[in-house]
Order: sequence, then structure tokens, then C-alpha cells
Amino acid sequence: MNTKTKAPEEKKRIQASSDRKTLITGGICCGILLCFASNFQQFGIKYTTVGKAGFITACYIIIVPVIGIFLKKKCSPFIWIAVILSLCGLYLLCLTPGEGFAIGKGELLVLICAVLFSLHILVIDHFSPLVDGVKMSCIQFLVCGILSGLPALLFESPDLAGILAAKVPILYAGVMSCGVAYTLQIVGQKNMNPTVASLILSLESCISVIAGWLILGQNLSSREIFGCVLMFGAIILAQLPQKGTAF
Repeated sequence: MNTKTKAPEEKKRIQASSDRKTLITGGICCGILLCFASNFQQFGIKYTTVGKAGFITACYIIIVPVIGIFLKKKCSPFIWIAVILSLCGLYLLCLTPGEGFAIGKGELLVLICAVLFSLHILVIDHFSPLVDGVKMSCIQFLVCGILSGLPALLFESPDLAGILAAKVPILYAGVMSCGVAYTLQIVGQKNMNPTVASLILSLESCISVIAGWLILGQNLSSREIFGCVLMFGAIILAQLPQKGTAF
């Protein structure tokens, strides 16, 4: 009788240990990728324009489905069309007419950032159905914070006066852009096609332009409006029901 009682308890203990290991592994992988992707982006922006950096970073919308092919995650023709439309919209939003597009040091660093963000999306796609998204997000931030904080203390000279002077942007970036946004990404990506997730995430470029127009009073050109329309159209197209396709 005791043996029969202990057997289910032992199974539960083993399962709990396995779940904990999966959670920690997922959080560490996400944290490492987020750390390196963010740092490559920030270093890359030093050597290129903001528009180019925004466009290249958002190229994860094409990198994710390409990598997904090798992971046997097929996309329907509708989603591929949506990816192309979104890429065209990003081009109109981020790059000004006549702006050259030579690949230099900055562009290469931001391209590496785009690949790392693509891997980040795919890692979340793998782990989010298996674990608690909020807990994995907490581990992700802990790992990312340690990996970014230690080099900052070793190779830079942060001072309290500078931190206090930038307290509002730091708090907003830390709490909203990172804490809330990346946690919602993990929770929202559960059981979602990673390519569709990357398309939705790319709307940050579109939303930033609209927010600049509404909040800061910046001008919105017809080129940018058309880019926004293309991107929103791409998201709608990707969400249309499709027969006989799993993704």
C-alpha cells in the first residue's frame, strides 16, 4: 500500500524537477540572447543611422521564417506574402528617399542583432508552451541584467549623478519596454506561429511613427503613411483563416 502511494508522489517529484529544469534552461537561453541582441543593437547604432538600424533590426520578420524552415515550421503562402508586405512597409518607414545602403561596421552589428532577436523569438516559441511565462521572463531579466551589468561596471564608469539625470528614461525602458513588453511577448507567444509573432513585433516601427505624430507633433509624410498601411495590412493578412495549414 505504501509502495503504491509513493509511486505517484515520486512521479510528481520527478516531473516537478523536470519542469524546473526546463524553466531555468528557457530563462537562461532567453536572457543570453536578449543581452547579446540588445548590446549588438546599441553598439551598431553608434556607427549607422537610426533609420537603417530600425530597418535591419526588424528584418527578423524574414529571418524567423527562414530559420523556421530548417526547424520544420512551415508557413502558408499568405504569411510569406505578409512578410514581404511588412518588409516593404518597414523600408518606407525607416529609410528616407535617396539614402544609400552600404553595409558597414554598424550595419553588420545590427544585422547580427537581428539574427539574435530571431533566435530569441524561436527560443520563446519552444519554451513558452512548456513553462510559466512570467517566471521564465523573470529569469530572463536576471540573466540579461547580470551579463550586461558586470561589463558595464568593469569597463565603464557609471556615476550616480548620471543615473539620476536619466532616471525617467531608465525607469521607462526598464519597467515598460523591458519588464512589461518582453513578459507580454513570452506570454503572448504561447501556441502562436513565431512568424506571425515577429510580424506583430515589427509594428513597433509603425507605432513609434504614429506616436511621434500624435504625442510629439512630428510630421507624418505620405510615404510613412503608406508604410504603416502596408504593415497593418500584412498583419491582417497573416491572421486570415487558411485551410489545411498548421501555421
